[in-house]
Amino acid sequence: MTAWREFEAAEPEFAQRVQGLFDAHKHKTLATLRADGSPRISGIETKFTGGELTFGSMPDARKGADLKRDPRLALHSATVDPVDGSEADWPGEAKISGRAVLEGDGFRVDVAEVVHTHLNPEATLLVVEWWTPEGGLRKVERE
Repeated sequence: MTAWREFEAAEPEFAQRVQGLFDAHKHKTLATLRADGSPRISGIETKFTGGELTFGSMPDARKGADLKRDPRLALHSATVDPVDGSEADWPGEAKISGRAVLEGDGFRVDVAEVVHTHLNPEATLLVVEWWTPEGGLRKVERE
């Protein structure tokens, strides 16, 4: 796994775009796994501080219990729809997956994958860019 600062050092422009999408709105979505293996979606607030991606959890919250038992997670930035006629201005959405590491009353994220989904400048293709520690930054465009 990778600290946010290591990802940032490897791909600074991409990291800045993804962080901008996460910072653009207060509320994000966190996916965890329940004890029976089924998914749980929770609202969450995140922070990028000191080269780390962090978030908290209220005492006795189910999401915190999920992560203490199984640290795998996925985070999703807020999603906004493209504006009709201005689709090329849509900033897209970002996703981060990895593992939660308990630190004090909160968690930091060890990053396994970072994704930015957006449109090309002509708004004719869906662009998916993703980074992993093993594969680096990759990109695919789809109609």
